[in-house]
Amino acid sequence: MDVTMDISGQLSALQVMQDAPVIPVIVLTDVAQAVLLARALVAGGIRMLEVTLRTPQALACIEAIARDVPEAVVGAGTVRSAADAQACALAGARFAVSPGYTHAVGQACRDAGLALLPGVATGGEIMMAQEDGLRELKFFPALQAGGTAMLKAWSGPFGDVRFCPTGGVSMANAAEFLALPNVVCVGGSWLTPADAVARGDWAQVTALAHQASRLVRD
Repeated sequence: MDVTMDISGQLSALQVMQDAPVIPVIVLTDVAQAVLLARALVAGGIRMLEVTLRTPQALACIEAIARDVPEAVVGAGTVRSAADAQACALAGARFAVSPGYTHAVGQACRDAGLALLPGVATGGEIMMAQEDGLRELKFFPALQAGGTAMLKAWSGPFGDVRFCPTGGVSMANAAEFLALPNVVCVGGSWLTPADAVARGDWAQVTALAHQASRLVRD
């Protein structure tokens, strides 16, 4: 974790990506667990936290983390519409991550002051995001869409783009992605295993976060 980075003002997507080697992809169904989980991740050196909008409790969890864990930077994942972006900003999210990209989502995030990491899987999607001024992108679903071979192929025509591969990334293959010069960080759910979260094993979460924070980037 780059503890020297100023996180008090509006963030850029590159700042979100540079803070640590891994952005945890978090699914929460219990608001009571949100603050404890966030504190466990921060204790392990991970403070950029992507809480996905995959459960009815997600917005309340974002709000709780934003309110009670000031040393964390909470963001929203699975942002698919302008309404999602607006709701997340109101809940206290500082950045947004989307599974794909549309102009409407991009504009809503700019209007709300949210740094955006939009998902791309093809050259055309990269070009669409670039037309709107975005050069830091989520490669999703990374493993299914070509993995490291695809990222190497993109380094030629899209040499000015930086990626956060997400989808099928784990501790076992994260280093392979992070070794690529066009990869700044990776996203993954392995830092918050569902069974550990369910039983409140925050020590395990902290240990996994610590391990992830020590991954080496190119």
